[in-house]
Amino acid sequence: MRFADSRFIITSVVALLVGAQAAMARDIKHDAEFYILKQQNGEQWAKEDNALDEELAAFREKNGGKPPNIFYILIDDIGFGDLGSETLNSIRGYKTPSINQFAREGMRLSRMYTEPSCTPTRVAFMTGRQPYRNGMGNTAVDISGFGVAGKEVTLAEILSEAGYNTVHIGKWHMGDIKEAWPNFQGFDYAAFPIHQQGQLTIFHDDAADEEVSIGIGDNNYDDRYTIDRWLRTDASSMVTGVEGYRGKPVREVHMKPGERWTEAKYAAMNQRYQDQTMEQLQSLAKQDKPFFLQYWPLYPLTGPRTAYEEYTTPNGGTYVEKMKLVDQWIGELMAEMDRLGIADNTLVVVMGDNGHFTKYSPQSGYTPMIFRGGKGSTTEGGVRVDAFVRWPGMIEADSVAGDIVHVTDLFTTIARLGGATDEIPTDRIIDGIDQTSLMLNGDTHGRRDYVFLYNINKLEAVVKEQYKLAIPGGNMDNAILADFYDLFRDPQERYPVSTEIGAWGGAKFVRMIQRHMKRKVKYPDERPGLGMPYEGIENLRPESKAAVREFLFMDAGNVDPRLREDDAPCGYDRMSAIASSSRRGAPLDTCRRRVTPDSLPASGLRCTERWPSG
Repeated sequence: MRFADSRFIITSVVALLVGAQAAMARDIKHDAEFYILKQQNGEQWAKEDNALDEELAAFREKNGGKPPNIFYILIDDIGFGDLGSETLNSIRGYKTPSINQFAREGMRLSRMYTEPSCTPTRVAFMTGRQPYRNGMGNTAVDISGFGVAGKEVTLAEILSEAGYNTVHIGKWHMGDIKEAWPNFQGFDYAAFPIHQQGQLTIFHDDAADEEVSIGIGDNNYDDRYTIDRWLRTDASSMVTGVEGYRGKPVREVHMKPGERWTEAKYAAMNQRYQDQTMEQLQSLAKQDKPFFLQYWPLYPLTGPRTAYEEYTTPNGGTYVEKMKLVDQWIGELMAEMDRLGIADNTLVVVMGDNGHFTKYSPQSGYTPMIFRGGKGSTTEGGVRVDAFVRWPGMIEADSVAGDIVHVTDLFTTIARLGGATDEIPTDRIIDGIDQTSLMLNGDTHGRRDYVFLYNINKLEAVVKEQYKLAIPGGNMDNAILADFYDLFRDPQERYPVSTEIGAWGGAKFVRMIQRHMKRKVKYPDERPGLGMPYEGIENLRPESKAAVREFLFMDAGNVDPRLREDDAPCGYDRMSAIASSSRRGAPLDTCRRRVTPDSLPASGLRCTERWPSG
């Protein structure tokens, strides 16, 4: 062999090794259980992926070189069985004809798992990570000073990098601090409420008058024994709906200083978000770039019953009436897609975020239908939802997939469909599994057979195939004594088969949990982003400033009335620990905050403000 030839071979081998190492470095890091499956199925998956790449390339060629548009509709607090089926509609006493038609045109994901409540599911979808990993497993209903951290990489951000226009309309509920808002998390434009329906329809004045919430409202109790005037949250003092563009401050809309928030305003907000979604759909369809449009309605959640004059279903429930309206709205959006000629090149997902809000059952019109439990629970009724995906010509119409899917899988799958897989971060665990094969090849082509079900930051259950292990209190040493359920035979989890499964599978489940926990040690859970509530709102109302002052004073950790104002602690003293959570790694300076009622600027709160003297 000549020297030049050997040098060429050596160079080629080195290049291959470097390339292989680079490819390994770019590999998405999943939870341990995924690698158990990959070890057994990797060769088959690789073959499928090659065919899928060809299929996606053929679509792009036909679509002018562009990936599909993405339209994601997430419906709040709607449990499994209440959408997509005329038969189950009949049992419930209302109809969802638009979503039923949509389901027939696409694929039903019959084993879609979410998180137990609103914020965690939304964070899971946006980041591809279960929210215990980033401190977002809980749901805040009041001013809180935390949110999804800027260092998290969202689906909107990676799709933007891949050339998508991005818009969010409707509920967000991932924090009241600036870095957590959609227009600071990858969306070019966003219209959304800072908080959620607790403020907007459950404890405002109209709701208090109907005792949707009790112990609140000026006209509803004798306050002769009330000393703490800050105990009761005033919905009207909190910021309501805001709008803004990417990386810029937002403005509160349709709410003037001194104005009270009402159910009529809530109804108008819902209609406005539907109208804005329609307008954005029409505008985005005209652009050369593909789009990611996200619509998260606030309805069907509705507090006061008497605020609405007409109930038009045999069921007669408040939520049911509004779900009928949301179904109509979705039908109008789908019809507009047909009119615009974009239905065939758009992946549309319609799904719920968690189980029914059973605290307001049965007056809402909803109770758990198929599974036991509801919102806030890791029983199947809390985390199993209706989910439908449609992509004409790519996803088989009127099909059903019985494979397990978790909401985080949509992050990874949509990233692949949008050509953005390379933008997924590789320095952290991504729980989402690429389920492109399931969507395009159909039933039995899924790549997940497990789910870890957390409630806030506590592991409460593990699902593997159709078997579910309940973990009371989040701790378990001996699985033989634990409660196992066969979800095919017992979807309501009422008849444990602990010995029957534990005898052969108990040790395997324990080792599965141990692998999961070891992975968490290697990639530790992180804190949420912390910051100043409402900073970044240009037209903050005086009453909202006062509400933040109350929050800061109560949250300071030292509210001794003998404090001199110069010694009062700063709201950011508590927040200094999050320096590492900044996207750019820049530390947040601690400061001494001094706040007085008349020193707050119109744009919000800064470290030069004055603290109320004792």
